[in-house]
Amino acid sequence: MVEGIWRRDFLKSSTAFAAVMAGGFRCAELASAAPIQAPTVDKLSAHIVVDSSFDLFARPVQASGVSIATPPRMDASRNLHSEWGLSLFLQSQRAAEQRTLMLDFGYSSPVLLNNIEVIGLDPGKIDALIVSHGHFDHYGGLQGFLKKYRNVLPADVKLYAGGEDNFCHRLIGPQGDLADFGTLDRHELAAQRVATVLCETPTVIAGHAFTTGKIQRSSLERVLPNTMVEFAMKDGLGCDVSHYLPAEMEGKIVPDEHIHEHATCFNVKDNGLVVISSCGHVGIVNSVRQAQEVSGVSKVHAIMGGFHLGPAPPDYLSQVIADMRKLDPDVVIPLHCSGLNFVQEAQRQMPGKVLVATTGSQLTFGA
Repeated sequence: MVEGIWRRDFLKSSTAFAAVMAGGFRCAELASAAPIQAPTVDKLSAHIVVDSSFDLFARPVQASGVSIATPPRMDASRNLHSEWGLSLFLQSQRAAEQRTLMLDFGYSSPVLLNNIEVIGLDPGKIDALIVSHGHFDHYGGLQGFLKKYRNVLPADVKLYAGGEDNFCHRLIGPQGDLADFGTLDRHELAAQRVATVLCETPTVIAGHAFTTGKIQRSSLERVLPNTMVEFAMKDGLGCDVSHYLPAEMEGKIVPDEHIHEHATCFNVKDNGLVVISSCGHVGIVNSVRQAQEVSGVSKVHAIMGGFHLGPAPPDYLSQVIADMRKLDPDVVIPLHCSGLNFVQEAQRQMPGKVLVATTGSQLTFGA
């Protein structure tokens, strides 16, 4: 079914999505379809701004070239907040050149903004924004973030999204009792003069990172139950599916296959790939394989992020982790929706490789 849905290739379409304009402002453009040269960085730091858990008793950890620093000290006047969602503040360095990316924005702006201040991050250093997929717990804090910090971001700042599917309306709940789960609002992005780059193909970001593009599904993994998706455009909101889906899908509400989810990756010198899968609905093994394929780098240093294996049945979970083990990562860092079941089984199958981090942790990869 998925391959049938994908039979219209977005970038081969004549639909001129790159020409969408709002008051003379170009609010969307297509990433180049040309093959990428994956950049290499000397060092990568990742602050976990929002995660689904927080551990006050966390202690510093060092393993396989990765260090995890504890959250900042708190007092009665300030505290870190956790909620269902994910947001990462990524800082990379190559020689004297530094880049900063914001990957995902959590579920709500009050939590995101609070944690940015408590951790002591500087949004004025951000070079680009990334959204992993069209779920509210990954973009819910974006508009509040832009309202507070747009004036310190680059004038031409861009939001890198996996594709038009990211803008579809999502619904959640059992069939017959669906509730609204939000729509990434391109009107609000245009109002903040944030251009969106649709990265269905692999894309280099700020010269340091790269995205996987649309992830090919070559493993045993499947999309586990999560949301429903509405393939429609209403009053400028939603997704224009005419250029990547069969015409008969227009207006349908169907199980979400996350057609344009993508992963964010870094190639850390002398260490290998750090693959960040914010939710991994299309499969964490698929995501890593895609990163290896598009970068030409086989060595996997770290697999990090949400893996959406919390709802996985035991036999399926065991198979996925066995395939992950074959990728031979130095470390695995589960966050957000990975699930305690994943942590326990991964520790059993990959002893010594599973590192636990939560809201406020700072991870460092490389020299």
